[in-house]
Amino acid sequence: MRDYAAAREAARRVDAPWLPPLTEHEVEGGCATAGTWSPRSVTWSSRVEVVGWADYETSEYDNHHLAWLRFDVHPDHRRRGHGSEVLAALTSRARAEGRTSIGTDGWDHAAASAFASAHGLECRSREVLRRQVLSELAWSEADRLHAESSSRAGAYELVRLDGPVPEGEIEAFARMVAAINDAPVDALDIEDEVYSPRRIRAYEDAHRLRGMRIRRLYARHRETGALAGETIVGVDTMRPHRGEQHDTAVVRAHRGHRLGLLLKLEMLRWLRDEEPRLRTIDTWNAESNDHMIAVNEALGYHVMGRALLFQKPLEGDGQGVGEP
Repeated sequence: MRDYAAAREAARRVDAPWLPPLTEHEVEGGCATAGTWSPRSVTWSSRVEVVGWADYETSEYDNHHLAWLRFDVHPDHRRRGHGSEVLAALTSRARAEGRTSIGTDGWDHAAASAFASAHGLECRSREVLRRQVLSELAWSEADRLHAESSSRAGAYELVRLDGPVPEGEIEAFARMVAAINDAPVDALDIEDEVYSPRRIRAYEDAHRLRGMRIRRLYARHRETGALAGETIVGVDTMRPHRGEQHDTAVVRAHRGHRLGLLLKLEMLRWLRDEEPRLRTIDTWNAESNDHMIAVNEALGYHVMGRALLFQKPLEGDGQGVGEP
C-alpha cells in the first residue's frame, strides 16, 4: 500500500500538482471496496522496484462489456516501456474475462494523447476538474440566488441526511439516484448505470473506509412525497479542510424548478454551519455538461485541470494478446 501510494503521488505531483496529497488511508479504503465498482486488482510493472501503478476496474452491476484501466508510471521511470507493458497485461486480462471494450483516462497533456493514439485508444470525452474556494464565496450573491431558486421550488422541501440512507427509503433513493444517467457521456460506449439498495450501501461503505463523511441533501415533493433530486458532498475526516462534490442530479419529472442550484446552495449553508474547517470543494463534470457547469460557475468554481477519456473496442482490434 505504501509503495502504491508513493508511486501514484509521485506522478500526481508532476502531472496534476493541484490535487491534494494521496494518503495511505485513501488507498487502503479504495482497495478494500470500490463502492459502485467491484474490488480492484493492483498490478505492478517491476519485480524489484515499484515503478508504476495500475487499477483494473469493472462493475458487477452493469456495463459488463467494459473494463476501465487506470495506470501511470513514476516520473523517474517513464519512456522505458513500462506503461505499454502494463496496458498489455491489463488488456489481456480484459479479453480473458470476455470484456469487449477497454477505457482509460489521463490528464490533458500531449504525452497522454500520444500514448493513447499509439495504442489505438480514441478520445471519447473530456472532463473538467473545478474547485470552489469557500473563502472566496460571495454570500450576498449566494443568498440572492437561494431566495430566487426557493421561490420557484416552493413545491419541494429540502431534507438533510447525515449518515446512511434509512432502510425504509432506500428503494426510493435507488430510483432517484438513477437520474445521474442523464448526465452526458459524449461518445463513450457506456450503458446506463443500474442502481439498487445494495449499490447504495456499497457506496456508503466505500467512502466510510476512505475516511469521508458523506452529507446528502435531497428534495422531496411536498404533495406526493416523491424524491426529486439530491446533491452529495464528502468531507475528508482526516483532512477536514477539503471536500469532494459527488453526484448532483434532479429527476427528469421535477426539472425546471431550479432544484439543482437550490440543492447546491442549501448544501453550502449546511457545510458553513457544520464543517467550519472546510476550505475547498472539488467537482468533476463532463466538459459538455453545460447546465451543471453554469451552476458551478455561478457558485465561483475555478477550472483546475482537464482529463481525457479514451476507449477502444477489443473485438477485431488487430492486436495480439500481450503486444506492447
